[in-house]
Amino acid sequence: MKILHLVAGDLSGGAARGAYWLHQAQREIGIDSMLVTSGRDNLGDDAVIALGAPNKSRVKFALLNRLGNLPTLLYRKRKPWIFNTGFAGIDFTKLPEYREADLIHLHWINGLVAMRTLRKVKKTIVWTMRDMWPLTGGCHYAIDCERYRTGCGGCPQLQSKGSSDLSRLVVANKRASFPKQLRVVGVSQWLSDCASNSQVFVTFPVQTISNNIDTQIFSPVDQQTARQILALPTHKKIILVGAQRVTDFYKGFGLFIEAMKRIQRDDIHVLTFGREAHHAMQFEDLAVTHLGFLSDALSLRLAYSAADLFVAPSLMDAFGKTLAESLSCGTPVVCFDATGPKDIVEHQKTGYKAQPFEVDDLAKGIEYILNLPREEYEQMRLDSRERAVTYFDSRVIAKQYKELYAEMLR
Repeated sequence: MKILHLVAGDLSGGAARGAYWLHQAQREIGIDSMLVTSGRDNLGDDAVIALGAPNKSRVKFALLNRLGNLPTLLYRKRKPWIFNTGFAGIDFTKLPEYREADLIHLHWINGLVAMRTLRKVKKTIVWTMRDMWPLTGGCHYAIDCERYRTGCGGCPQLQSKGSSDLSRLVVANKRASFPKQLRVVGVSQWLSDCASNSQVFVTFPVQTISNNIDTQIFSPVDQQTARQILALPTHKKIILVGAQRVTDFYKGFGLFIEAMKRIQRDDIHVLTFGREAHHAMQFEDLAVTHLGFLSDALSLRLAYSAADLFVAPSLMDAFGKTLAESLSCGTPVVCFDATGPKDIVEHQKTGYKAQPFEVDDLAKGIEYILNLPREEYEQMRLDSRERAVTYFDSRVIAKQYKELYAEMLR
């Protein structure tokens, strides 16, 4: 069974890291997996082809992505949110790794794979959706828009008025490009439901296989040791919050700031990570430590382990990998009972799921964890770790994909 994974971006973070961990786990369980990325580093893995390694190639991918998105310039009032057309990418069917593969596994592919290339694929395809882009007319998170159900048009992110706009053209291009042998996988039940109800995937089977993390990398560190390494206070209640980029509109960190205003305690220390956290996370009466952008798993592991709880206030998330990483380090999570995160946390067992998107209940969830008796809190930490290992470990997920591959190749 020879599998070729295709994922855009560097393997150090985001969707690409999840794809890489899956690739590694599949090789561990005997699958002949190869991974092609537009990133510049293969992380010392001979089974990874990093097409962006030469500077010249990296510039090429950047230019391809910009050229593909040139049509968005027609919409001068568009919102400054990520939007991709899927028009740009390389012809991966010319790669020797494609010719040798039995099955093609797509992940987050923007800038690497052009939709039109899929028309040339004569092999079975599995596409793991790591956000909403595969099922929309260009946006990565639709927020309160449901036009993807009817083929898009009148796109609120493009601020277009007509029904026959760029978003409708993108949907039409996707539908014209898909081969018959395509299986769509959502990393959460919520995302799978969105795909099943979309015009893009209405005729294709959709199933759910959770996103994956490496629970051997994300394992608990003694809390006091982690705090000492990070130079954090040892006798405070530490609340961790963060993402790759905390200013992303769908991450909901404004709701977290509002929730903290409702909590009257003098024993709290806020710990943040992510790009722009220093500017976005300002509190009048709370001590804050900003760790900045963390690209390595060890630093993240220490941050999760040092905290008493992790807060993920996302308005919309395909899965919520940071939540699973936190649980894997034995740190309970407070989130909203909505979209991808609702599949990750067990209410009042591995954290607290607040009513969507009620600031008061988010604050209540934070206080619920902080006020737990010591014995109950320690049990919650143990339950958190167990849930991550049982349901989200890369080797567990790799076996589920192996079953799917076997079914499709039959």
